[in-house]
Amino acid sequence: MTTVKNIYDYINSIAPFALQEEWDNAGFLTGDFRKEVKTVVMALDPTKEACEFAAGLNADLLLTHHPVLFKGAKEILKGSALYTLVNHDISHIAAHTNFDVADCGINFNLAKLLQLENVSKIDGSFLVTGDLPQAMSIDDLTQYVSDVLDCSGIRYTDTDRLIKTVALGGGACEEYIEIAEPCSDCFITGDLKYHQMLDAKERGYALISAGHFETENKPFLMLKDMLEKLFTDVEFIIAPVNNPILSI
Repeated sequence: MTTVKNIYDYINSIAPFALQEEWDNAGFLTGDFRKEVKTVVMALDPTKEACEFAAGLNADLLLTHHPVLFKGAKEILKGSALYTLVNHDISHIAAHTNFDVADCGINFNLAKLLQLENVSKIDGSFLVTGDLPQAMSIDDLTQYVSDVLDCSGIRYTDTDRLIKTVALGGGACEEYIEIAEPCSDCFITGDLKYHQMLDAKERGYALISAGHFETENKPFLMLKDMLEKLFTDVEFIIAPVNNPILSI
């Protein structure tokens, strides 16, 4: 029999929750540690849609990257994500910044998806670097990233330099540009502000802002294969949820 705690303990063994950032709220957030788990729903975000999908399946556990609670809730209203989890007795575990920094986590998985070689972590950050199999123009690299991550919109800075070594930071890693620049030809991350990109353009450094959802969704859901190999009595189902932020 698999329990919520069994799954929590496994995630803790590969991506210790003690390594999460101070501002984060990863970990076991709702439900009963002792509850038997037969069905787990996985999603990047614990949105109302994902929670309602889990409720419709009578799922025992919702496993997400982002937590349903970052700060204390002032109200829990009917129809909200948190209300749905509690009302349907669905436990919730979030593997957030602890999974970002893990060797099997977001950025290493992102490197696998992009088929990078010689992947290594940059000390003092969430970031990893890796080499493309062959050097590419920034236009070709941006198109490649878009195709691999199913980006519906992508922003980047132009450069005449060929790109060989890239730095990766899934989600919001804009504060690490200065760490990424000295050790890469291009920094690929999720969210970048206009002036950050403008400043990099002036310096001739390539940036690709591929989207928060796009740079984390597939890398997080790669955890499913690891879980299925260990917990063979549990069904792991990916919630059919698209990027909630639309673009054209």
